[in-house]
Amino acid sequence: MTTFRSRAPLRLGLGGGGTDVSPYSETHGGRILNATIDRFAYASVEPGAAGDDVLFDSPDRQCTGRAAPGDVRSLADDFALHVAVYERVMTDLNGGERVPLRLSTQVDAPPGSGLGSSSALVVAMTQALGDVVGASLDPYALARLAWQVEREDLGLAGGWQDHFAATFGGFNYMETTDGGRVVVNPLRVRREVRSELEASMLLYFGGVSRDSAAVIAEQQGAVTRGDEEALDATHAIRRESLLMKEHLLTGDVPAFAECIRQGWSAKKKLARSITNPAIEHAHEVASRSGMIAGKMSGAGGGGFMMLFVDPLRRLEVARALEDVCGGTVATCHFTDHGVESWRAPGRAA
Repeated sequence: MTTFRSRAPLRLGLGGGGTDVSPYSETHGGRILNATIDRFAYASVEPGAAGDDVLFDSPDRQCTGRAAPGDVRSLADDFALHVAVYERVMTDLNGGERVPLRLSTQVDAPPGSGLGSSSALVVAMTQALGDVVGASLDPYALARLAWQVEREDLGLAGGWQDHFAATFGGFNYMETTDGGRVVVNPLRVRREVRSELEASMLLYFGGVSRDSAAVIAEQQGAVTRGDEEALDATHAIRRESLLMKEHLLTGDVPAFAECIRQGWSAKKKLARSITNPAIEHAHEVASRSGMIAGKMSGAGGGGFMMLFVDPLRRLEVARALEDVCGGTVATCHFTDHGVESWRAPGRAA
């Protein structure tokens, strides 16, 4: 039996986060700078035989569900993303025919990590299921379909950057054009600049994930109401993303780090739930130990904190955070590729 596999990378939101969220993105134009890292969402699909059920398996969440192909929505409480992807792929790419299969998934980060893990998982599942039914999607179509699953079918608040990052991979500057169309501009970052960034970056997870949709919904509300402080802050974040792109391409790493610092200051003005005492305490501890700039990855409120540190004091920062604040600190490396899919090699006879 052929097994179809795929993986999609998680991402670091470097600049412009929040400008990809409706209604700001459509009204003012989203501007996003991000890069994918060596953490992934995985999906494996084994087609079933006629009369078999649909089986969803999520070992990292220790959760399994089974239903007839026409009744997969009964599994939505435990497998909302899986059900939504299955339904959308079967409807849009398989003529509405629901087929039996086993879909297994794993993610290299917990839900609410701030690394775009749920969107990367949707991209990976969409790619693998598309391969099963013989559909061929170009990257833009795949990213848009994954976005529709989360934002339209499930109604989860959020932007579009995660789906496009997971699909395209690498360093990208993304922007919306008139009519809301997303354009992805791949960036050619010099090897020495990339290496310096990897030597300078740490990821700190304090053990508290958050509901990104709730945080983003608060941001959306502020923009919709015309909250002047929130709008000004979002405009500043939008401008900062362009500066960050220029600093990245010219190799001005200190100026790039300063943009991270200023971007975090602006981001905290978007919604009260973006930061909290635990986040501020960790930020202070890291700053005393050699951090140059730091921000929460993703919507904020919890998940991973991205730290830009003096490379010579990287261990000092990591030890201080783990000793004083608990949690874990990890390094990360950038990846060049977006979603990938393949057929698992069979066992030799």
